[in-house]
Amino acid sequence: MIKIQYASISETGKRQKNEDAFRIVGMADGNRWLAVVCDGMGGHDKGEVASETVADAIVDYWRNEVDETDSKLKVERTCRKARIALDDCAFAMGHVKMGTTMVMASIEGDTVTIAHLGDSRCYIVRPDMGLLYQTKDHIRMDYGWEIIDRCFFSYRPEVCVPDVVQFKLKEGDRIMLCSDGLYKCMTNKILLANMMDEKSLDEILEAYHIRCEMQGDDNYTAVLIAVVLKIMPTWMLMSEYRFHGRVQ
Repeated sequence: MIKIQYASISETGKRQKNEDAFRIVGMADGNRWLAVVCDGMGGHDKGEVASETVADAIVDYWRNEVDETDSKLKVERTCRKARIALDDCAFAMGHVKMGTTMVMASIEGDTVTIAHLGDSRCYIVRPDMGLLYQTKDHIRMDYGWEIIDRCFFSYRPEVCVPDVVQFKLKEGDRIMLCSDGLYKCMTNKILLANMMDEKSLDEILEAYHIRCEMQGDDNYTAVLIAVVLKIMPTWMLMSEYRFHGRVQ
């Protein structure tokens, strides 16, 4: 049976506040896991509220619908619930215009379902082949500016259209979910080389942390997951590395 190890990091960086949010939850049977990273959209109000609201709504749906098998339809239903939660929150705050990106990985047995909206990314690497999968950013250029054209945004249901893919996992696979503040601090070559390093997950995230502190100007968040097959003590499977993030 597939087990996972994970580590996480979420830092404010050079910004005044951290508008990223992440969640990692697992079922009691140890055979189902969910990780979510959301990045509140700059240039709009209450990005930190948007990211927290969407992350919590996704986790709540996943926990409540434990009998529903992972699928594109389940992701779409999850996103609809999260979109409604964001609209309700915006209404309660006086019709605030706010939004967030989202990337999630739901592991069920030996299958992972990846879904994303916006420019937060998922990378999957495999020891014998390198990069197996990388999400494609939902952005377009408009007069020299990067515009996110798919995301969660209050009262904009038409832009909440997630991409969904599924993969069979193998021992040694690593999955990373991250906000753009992390991957924009380095080339893809450096990011992937670190992901595939034989160092511990903690040490890999420490390397990312150092580079982001030196070269970044944004919040940065990452959840790094390693797939293992052998049975290990619970305290090892639940290892965690974080700075100011929160794990549920």
